[in-house]
Amino acid sequence: MTPPVFAHGHLRLYLLSLLAEEPMHGYEVILALEERFGGTYTPSAGTIYPRLAKLEEEGLVTKSADGRKTVYEITEAGRAELAARQHELDEIESGVTDSVRRLADDVRHSVDQAMKSLRADLASAAREARDEARQAGRNIRADIRETTSGRLREADIVINDFRHQVRSDLRGMAARDELTKETVDELKSKLDDVRAGILRLN
Repeated sequence: MTPPVFAHGHLRLYLLSLLAEEPMHGYEVILALEERFGGTYTPSAGTIYPRLAKLEEEGLVTKSADGRKTVYEITEAGRAELAARQHELDEIESGVTDSVRRLADDVRHSVDQAMKSLRADLASAAREARDEARQAGRNIRADIRETTSGRLREADIVINDFRHQVRSDLRGMAARDELTKETVDELKSKLDDVRAGILRLN
């Protein structure tokens, strides 16, 4: 089980430190946290807004309307608590560094697993394409009445079906920010193998 990003009570103090830098509305607080974690951790609104409301109840922050947004600002009482607990904040910053490293390792592991899965899928697809090409070649040779244009249409169908499937898979990886240069290089290599295999059938 992945340990929590913040220990009990630490997120509360960390929010005070962010608001000490400048007033923010809730979404800006979320973005600031995401930036501090290098994009590896994005807290939910359900995590942030209740804690901001609690800080307001305690008189450590105030909120004001800015159009349709609510801006949160640290109070003098909030700054006093932050100053009194500076040593804790230093420990939290150190913990954030460790959390970023841990989360980055988790992301790296997930990407590695996705790459292994993609390589297996590409290898399987390449084998299937070669098998289909061989079978298509056998069928074409068996049917001497089939025209050249008919054979070309059948080959186009096989290629297009494969292309659409792989493109859909790659788009899904890109949407998850998992599409790397290594993936593209692997795709090129496997497709070259497929083409070479098809040419060997002649």
